Amino acid sequence: MNWECAATIRIVRFTLSVKLVEMPMRLDNSPPGGLLTITLRSISLSAAFFFVAVLALSAAELPHIRIENGTGQLIVKGQPFLILGGELGNSSAGTAAQADLIVPRLAAMHVNTALIPVAWEQIEAKEGSFDFSILDHWIETARRHNLHLVLLWFGSWKNAFSNYAPSWVKSDPKRFPRAEAADGRPLEILSSLSAETRRSDSRAFAALMRHVREKDSAQQTVLMVQVENEVGYLGQGGRDRAPEANRLFQGRVSDALTRALVAKRLQFSPELAAHFNQQGQSWSQVFGDAANEVFMAWNYAAYIEAVAHAGKSEYALPMYVNAQLPAPQERAGEYPSGGPHPYYLEVWRAAAPSIDFYSPDIYWPNFEYWAQRYQVPGNAIFVPEARLESASYNALYAYGQARAFGFCPFGIDSLTLPERNDDSIPAIMQTYELLDSVRDLLPAAQAAGLTRGLALHSTSPRPTQTVALGGYLFEATLSRS
Repeated sequence: MNWECAATIRIVRFTLSVKLVEMPMRLDNSPPGGLLTITLRSISLSAAFFFVAVLALSAAELPHIRIENGTGQLIVKGQPFLILGGELGNSSAGTAAQADLIVPRLAAMHVNTALIPVAWEQIEAKEGSFDFSILDHWIETARRHNLHLVLLWFGSWKNAFSNYAPSWVKSDPKRFPRAEAADGRPLEILSSLSAETRRSDSRAFAALMRHVREKDSAQQTVLMVQVENEVGYLGQGGRDRAPEANRLFQGRVSDALTRALVAKRLQFSPELAAHFNQQGQSWSQVFGDAANEVFMAWNYAAYIEAVAHAGKSEYALPMYVNAQLPAPQERAGEYPSGGPHPYYLEVWRAAAPSIDFYSPDIYWPNFEYWAQRYQVPGNAIFVPEARLESASYNALYAYGQARAFGFCPFGIDSLTLPERNDDSIPAIMQTYELLDSVRDLLPAAQAAGLTRGLALHSTSPRPTQTVALGGYLFEATLSRS
C-alpha cells in the first residue's frame, strides 16, 4: 500500500512600509526640561526576513498534544511523533552507570523513547537544595544515542504510597500529615489535603521543570512528564478517614465540580451516570455509593493540578497522570481509590485542567477493554505501562485499533540483546522494528481512520475476530493445538 502526502506552500513577496513623523520622547536620563527627538523613517521588511522569523519561531515550538480527527498525537518539532517506548524498572535510573549500560541497549532494540523515574528524594535529599546531576547524565546519554525521554515524577505518591518522598518529609508527620485508616491509624500515604505537602511537592516539581527547560529546551530530548505515579487511597472503604477528610466529606460538594459535571453530562461514563444526583448537596447525596471514590478523585486531582501548574509555569511540556487498574471484583480501596480511572475521569478533568491526558497501566489480559475505556473525546491514548510478556501483540492493537501515539512495556531494561545469530530476538524488539519502518506514515493513517488492530493470544475471549478496512473484511483466527 502506498501512502502519499503532499503539501504546497506559496510564498508571496511583499513589502511592509511604515512611515512615521518625528516623535518627541522624554527619557529618564534626559536633562531637566529637555526632549530627545527620535525620527522613525520608512521601514521595509522583505518576505525573506519574515520567513526566517517564522522558521525560528517554529523551531522553538514545544512538544504538545494535538487532537486530529479524534486521534491524539504528540507533536515534536512540528511533526507527529510515534513513541516506541519502554519504561524502566523503578530502581533502574538511579545512577549514571545505569544510563551508560541501558541506553545503548534500548536504542539497539528500536526503542525511541525511555520512561525513567525521577524521585523527589533523589533531587531534593536536603530541603531547598537540588541535585540534578544524575538526570543530566541520563539526558546527555540519551541524546548521544538519539533516544528521547519521558520523566516520571515520583513525588508525593508512587503506587499509592509515599516511599519516594524525601526523608525530611517522611520523618515529620506533623508538618506533612498522613492519610488515615478507618480505625485512626496513620498510613504511609501522604494526605492529599495537606497544603504544606502540596506546596513542597509543587516547589520541587517546578525546580525540576525549570532545570529541564534550561538543560534541554533547544534539543527537546525530554518530551513529556508524568505527574506522580498511580495515585489513590489504599485502605478499607476507599477513603481517607483523617478528621479533616471526614469534615470535608460531610460538607457540601464543590459548586465548581457540580457545574463542571452538569456541563459534561452527555460525556459521562456509565458508572458516573448511574450515581450522579444533581439535586444533592453532600458527597453521599450527590454520588451515592461512589461518594468515597469520587471524593478522593476530586482531592487527588486538585493536588496534582497544583503540582502540574507549578511545573508548567516553568516549562510547559505535555503532562499526564497514570492509573493502576482494578482487578475483576476489586472494590475502591483494594485498588487505589480516587486515581484517574475511566469511571470518574470527568471529575479529574474538572479539577486538573493542566493535565493533558490520562493513561491506563494495563497489566490485565483484557487489554482491549481498558484501551477502549480511555478512548473518550479529547483524551489522547498513551499506554505508559504494560506487561512485557504480552507487549508484542498488545502494541499492535494499541497503535492500530486504539490509535495510540505511544506504548511502553514495563521493565524493558530487563531484556537482553541476542549475542549470536541463533539467539532469540525479544518479541517486542521484532514488533518495534516493524513499526519503526512505518512510524512516519502511521500517525496520518491513524488520524484518517485507516488503521485496525487485533489482539489474538492464548487468553483472547474471541479466538476469531473480524475487522473492516478499505471495503474488505479481514478475519483472523487463532489456532489452538
